[in-house]
Amino acid sequence: MSRAPAIEAVDVSRTYQLDGVSVPALRGVSLTVGAGDYVALIGPSGSGKSTLMHLLGGLDRPTAGRLVIGGREVGTLSPPELARLRNETIGFVFQAFHLLPRTSAVDNVALPLVYRGVGARQRRERAAAMLGRVGLGHRLHHRPNQLSGGEQQRVAIARALVTDPTVLLADEPTGNLDSTTGAAVLELLERLNTESGVALVMVTHDAEVAARARRRIAMRDGVVVADSAALPGEASVLGEARPADGGGGR
Repeated sequence: MSRAPAIEAVDVSRTYQLDGVSVPALRGVSLTVGAGDYVALIGPSGSGKSTLMHLLGGLDRPTAGRLVIGGREVGTLSPPELARLRNETIGFVFQAFHLLPRTSAVDNVALPLVYRGVGARQRRERAAAMLGRVGLGHRLHHRPNQLSGGEQQRVAIARALVTDPTVLLADEPTGNLDSTTGAAVLELLERLNTESGVALVMVTHDAEVAARARRRIAMRDGVVVADSAALPGEASVLGEARPADGGGGR
């Protein structure tokens, strides 16, 4: 029996108003992220991949189209309901780590559980267990400035996974790391994807990083121009969209 999709976007568009001018960032994107999927989202700066990542994570709402996360249609949810859905369904890993600087690793990881209403003792137990899974069981009480870049990213990954999400969104997770440390972080993400079944969606401008994913979706000018999981007759030639210039951008 197949599991329901983790995320489903149908003809999703996102338009921003800048100085009275409508600027389309996404122009009718449709895609499904399956349970346990491993997707690389690629494209040049300004292609729309970061905007799409924000929508897939429930950080923003589409201007038009239908977006379903964890079986809930985003357009029908109030802001508190959407925040609760994010906390229950999505884990985020960013290039810049975003750890609280004066807070220990275990308390950084436990933070999402505060919003779940989990008691202090159980929070710390679950956070310590997750730090153990990412190889940092010996660093529980170290603050971010006492950790290497790779260790800080592992703390961020543990924080993203401590709520047992169905989807992990990683935005340039190796961007601030050297190649050796970055490869170790990717191996960790891939192991967690395999072991826990969490769907992994990773924005990257690095062709070598993207090549590791089981599925690659390429964007340009706010549309999907290639999807390695596409059906016959759909856009499926990844060579049409090169993951070249720059990483950020909408």
